[in-house]
Amino acid sequence: MSTTSFQPLPWTRTPEGALRRVGVEIEMAGVSLETMARAIIDEFGGQIEAEHAFVLHVRDSDAGDFQLELDARVLKDRGYREHLARLGVDLEDRDQEALEAWLADAAGRLVPHEIVAPPLEPAQLPRLDRVRAALQQEGALGTERSLLYAFGLQLNIEIHSREPEWLLAVLRAFVLMYEILAQAGAIDLSRRLSPYIRPFPGAFVRYILDPDFTPDRASLIDTWLAHNPTRNRPLDLLPVLAELDPERVAAAPVEHELIKPRPALHYRLPDCRIDDPAWSLAHPLNGWVEVEQLAAHPERLERLAREYLERPGQAVGRWTDEWMQRLRAWF
Repeated sequence: MSTTSFQPLPWTRTPEGALRRVGVEIEMAGVSLETMARAIIDEFGGQIEAEHAFVLHVRDSDAGDFQLELDARVLKDRGYREHLARLGVDLEDRDQEALEAWLADAAGRLVPHEIVAPPLEPAQLPRLDRVRAALQQEGALGTERSLLYAFGLQLNIEIHSREPEWLLAVLRAFVLMYEILAQAGAIDLSRRLSPYIRPFPGAFVRYILDPDFTPDRASLIDTWLAHNPTRNRPLDLLPVLAELDPERVAAAPVEHELIKPRPALHYRLPDCRIDDPAWSLAHPLNGWVEVEQLAAHPERLERLAREYLERPGQAVGRWTDEWMQRLRAWF
């Protein structure tokens, strides 16, 4: 079992002065929604509430409400009912329950089972990692177990500031560290080839790293939308941009039905390596902390951005070895 500790974020407070929290989404196979719910209740308390065969909730835990789901929209929304109705199939309740149980079992072999945790304060994250360890012992399977398992570990990290200067600093730090994070985390081929974490376009990276790019909020949002009309990026800003300017995002050709406005950065890059007993939730979170550490040092960030622009496609400066040494120790 991993003993890696969670490193603190350099900015600890939200714009309102509360502790910054992290929402965690964990995709896996090999265990049922009920097994996932029991592991959560053993650590956080609460009780199970079944929405249907594809979605369960753990309500009234001491950390808030958890959702457990088969991550396939047609199942969660029960969209298959419309297809059956078009075929003239009208099932009775008992038959409907039997069909859903069968679909849940069949889909669970390919479709990830997902824990969607509520936003957690830093002190609660080790408790969620104990849930991760319990599910590893129950036989949960992660990204590396199959080419079909493009499973992710997604983090929703509450923002420290709504100012465009802060958002841009974090974004610049992330694009500079993207390849280093991917190498240190050994991001699996199945996820690199999937559409879920497509790299940022080179033109966008060069544009935002230009020291003359000093946008206000509207310009930053417009730049993002022009280059990234999708949530399928290793760092997805659409949720926070929709929170900051819902009308501007609503007017853009993006996946509106999938965007949930919230004051959080949606970090989608990490794999879920839950079947590895040496891996923990601290590994991807500590990688994100390194991004914010770079963003928190503007002179260093500007210097590395200039180096990147001068030598595109090459590692950025003498900091690379330091990053890799630290990140590999954590990953």
